[in-house]
Amino acid sequence: MTEWKPTACILCECNCGIQVLVGPDGRSFEKIRGDKLHPASAGYTCNKALRLDHYQNGRVGRLTAPLRRRADGEFEEIDWDTAISEITARLLEIKLRHGGESIFYYGGGGQGNHLGGAYAPATMAAFGMKYRSSALAQEKTGDFWVGARMFGHPVRADVEHAEVAFFVGKNPYQSHGFPRARTVLKEIHKDPARSMIVLDPVRTETAELADFHLQLRPGTDVYLLTAMAAILLRDNLIDAEWLAEHTTGADEVLQVLRAVPIEKYCAIADVDLDLVTAATHRLARAESVAALEDLGVQMNRYSTVVSYIEKLVWMLTGNLGKPGAQYAFTGLAALGHDRGHPMGEGPESPVAGAPIISGLVPCNVITEEILTDHPARYRAMFIESANPVHSLADSARMRAALEALELVVVVDVAMTETGRLADYILPAPTQFEKYEATFFNFDFPRNIFHLRHPVLPAPEGVLAEPEIHARLVEAAGVLGEDDYAPLRVALEQGREAFAMAFLGILADPAKSKLVPVLLYRTLGQTLPDGAAAAAMLWAAAYNCVRKFPQSVERAGYGTGLEAGERLFEAILTGAHGIVITEDDYDVTWNRLRGNKVRLDLTDLLEVLATLPDLDSDPGDWPFVLSAGERRAFTANTIVRDPDWRKRDGAGTLRMSETDAERLGVSAGDRVLLTTRRGSTEVPVEPTDRMRPGHLSLPNGFGLAVDDDNGKPVQTGVAPNELTEFDSRDEWVGTPWHKYVPARLDTVTA
Repeated sequence: MTEWKPTACILCECNCGIQVLVGPDGRSFEKIRGDKLHPASAGYTCNKALRLDHYQNGRVGRLTAPLRRRADGEFEEIDWDTAISEITARLLEIKLRHGGESIFYYGGGGQGNHLGGAYAPATMAAFGMKYRSSALAQEKTGDFWVGARMFGHPVRADVEHAEVAFFVGKNPYQSHGFPRARTVLKEIHKDPARSMIVLDPVRTETAELADFHLQLRPGTDVYLLTAMAAILLRDNLIDAEWLAEHTTGADEVLQVLRAVPIEKYCAIADVDLDLVTAATHRLARAESVAALEDLGVQMNRYSTVVSYIEKLVWMLTGNLGKPGAQYAFTGLAALGHDRGHPMGEGPESPVAGAPIISGLVPCNVITEEILTDHPARYRAMFIESANPVHSLADSARMRAALEALELVVVVDVAMTETGRLADYILPAPTQFEKYEATFFNFDFPRNIFHLRHPVLPAPEGVLAEPEIHARLVEAAGVLGEDDYAPLRVALEQGREAFAMAFLGILADPAKSKLVPVLLYRTLGQTLPDGAAAAAMLWAAAYNCVRKFPQSVERAGYGTGLEAGERLFEAILTGAHGIVITEDDYDVTWNRLRGNKVRLDLTDLLEVLATLPDLDSDPGDWPFVLSAGERRAFTANTIVRDPDWRKRDGAGTLRMSETDAERLGVSAGDRVLLTTRRGSTEVPVEPTDRMRPGHLSLPNGFGLAVDDDNGKPVQTGVAPNELTEFDSRDEWVGTPWHKYVPARLDTVTA
């Protein structure tokens, strides 16, 4: 029999609820539809989710047995006991010689598979690992750091209820970022009382729906946003009374804005001053403004400073802590939280001395931490559910770094570009073959969590990540039956007794970091339907009650220990997702540091006060390449099967029609694209969406998948073959993937 099974999309942070009709063969996704019972997406889905069978059953190079690299460079299958014992022995040997901090952890989950990564801290503790990173460190850490210093708590935008939606370097029509994105965008577009303002060099699908598209020169966002902030002051549009009540440091900010050359900055951005003024006035007179920034600026010049000035624009107009503005959310995990240390005062990476934001080493310094003779260099990498060779800057240098390591262990579903360089590969189930979840829980005022149950059985020979971590921790000799027995005895007396025993574990520094495996091996074994991986969520539920007791109570779970248990049980049984907390907008102020916002970040304010004139001579690099544009049929690289794309299967280079005419090229013609890092041939797509001098390559291409003869075949261009590791933000090290100097040459037949 076939039946519709609830699960979620895994291609962006929204993780919309979907339902899958499994075919008679028990493996194929015969049909996919939106899940109307999901409390956030409510039946919504975009075109990408409907192609998820290509992730589950496409040509992906699926792995179903542990692999070990032989001396001749080829892989051989080994059994799990051998894999775990050999990996453990080698990790312990590296720890003995160089210290556990020389073993670097990367990954821990993609857009939908965070649950397995929640067990990684136990493995890190068992082997003494100190440093880690993930994709967040090449995207969001500038925003995290600025937000931590200004607010002391992460904030997000209530786009659905906003009078004005303000998108900076973001195209939510393709990248989403909030529930039911395309539906909400169309609702705003159709409502004469609402408006949309978009800052983007490209006329995106979102920009086409906007009332104001500020189509600026690539890399000039900091100038345009600073001009907008200065217009607010010049035209008496600042909410001075609100600022006095809710912020500190406003006078210092206003002093800098008084000296801003507004007309000059608009000219640098190449946007008409009257249009900028009109957009700024519309934003200022709105009852509510919801602002979202994304990779278009977070992977661009001045990215951290842009995150700062973008927040100043909506803070100066009083858009925090009310419907349709920004809010401080709850959550089951502290994803994106940072202490907001002043630069130079927080933790740093051991070799490059790069700032560690939200616990993450900047991705662009990882190769510097390896390719050196520094005694504190990384000697090994444990890579889980990630593909840094493809996804991080300067792929050639990343390959060299992995080859220089003494040991590389990869945990993944399929053979990837990173896996091909590993010493060991440990195969895991797909996201639809195991219990899984995401900690991207940003909804407000009702926050949502979704524990996804398996849709399909996992094949023989693979192990879910929690089991892999448990076996490594046990093989390292730091946990065993003697540690589990007291907790199991307590469990026999009930969850309340278990909670008391668990508190004792937390008081023991030697055991507290091993909590994930302790829970998995004790509580996990008692959970129904093989849901052992959900054991970590028991602790997360209790922690949520501790941090947000009133919010949990308002969601209907009561108070105290009973609230923790009720919330956990709801998570376990809520196959369509559940509401975990409920708030009102005023609670935002209680979550901010000191109940106020600090506006005067002196170091960043100084940058705004001293922005230089731009050199108008492009020299040998007349184009700016955006490496990794999101399009209708691009997604994260877990969808390796190129057949999933209905359009743009080759991954074209988009350019303006003006540039195409000047170069004498037409759609489908190939050009030689060159950056400082490398060259590649690529077909072109002339379009009126692009500014002259601006190019874009799609994300998600350049993956190699085996053909019928077992030979890897690459489709499209891998963007990071063209990017440089040292082209990065001066503050937090995020890459400038959206600002890559380039040139083009025509290719003759």
